[in-house]
Amino acid sequence: MLRIGVMVSGGGTNLQAVLDNIADGRLPRCKVVTVVSSKPGVFALERAKANGIPAKVISRKSFETLEAYDDAVLAHMKSHGVELIVLAGFLSLLGEKVCNEYKNSIINVHPSLIPAFCGKGHYGIIPHQKALEYGVKVTGATVHFVETEYDSGPIILQKAVEVIPGDTPETLQRRVMEQAEWQLLPEAIRLYSEGRLKINGRHVEILRHD
Repeated sequence: MLRIGVMVSGGGTNLQAVLDNIADGRLPRCKVVTVVSSKPGVFALERAKANGIPAKVISRKSFETLEAYDDAVLAHMKSHGVELIVLAGFLSLLGEKVCNEYKNSIINVHPSLIPAFCGKGHYGIIPHQKALEYGVKVTGATVHFVETEYDSGPIILQKAVEVIPGDTPETLQRRVMEQAEWQLLPEAIRLYSEGRLKINGRHVEILRHD
């Protein structure tokens, strides 16, 4: 059983997508054993509570250094036996300790087709605003392995979503979530749990079933 720790900063819709896939039997080898939020009072914590999942707030602002924050995150994940960390709408940056300890075992979902509209400052509604400002015809979502820089790790999966005339950042955000994020993140977790992701430098090969 793959023990997953999910890190969140908001409503937790991607967390819910993962939990729904587990409940439906589409992630039979997986269990979310803890949820960590970067701030208190977010609805993702309610989702964890409703599913009987231990949750904790670990705020970057509560620590003087990134190293101290990293130590707290790492200690919490280790205490729950976490094997895969999933960033699901998580807006803080993880430091070297966590990234090194969980090398190639941290994945993130980002609401654009990386390398477009990504990097520091591109979170939440902002990638969708940028997509509309640039007038792109398609946008989408990406699931990638996490490194110490924002949105910089090897790409696992991507899915394109059409931009429709009259879209607002909010309508586009919703469609990207529904058509891409909520599908890609559980699928990436499934592939990881089956040992089917092989990293070759910057490239991720998806292995076939034996």
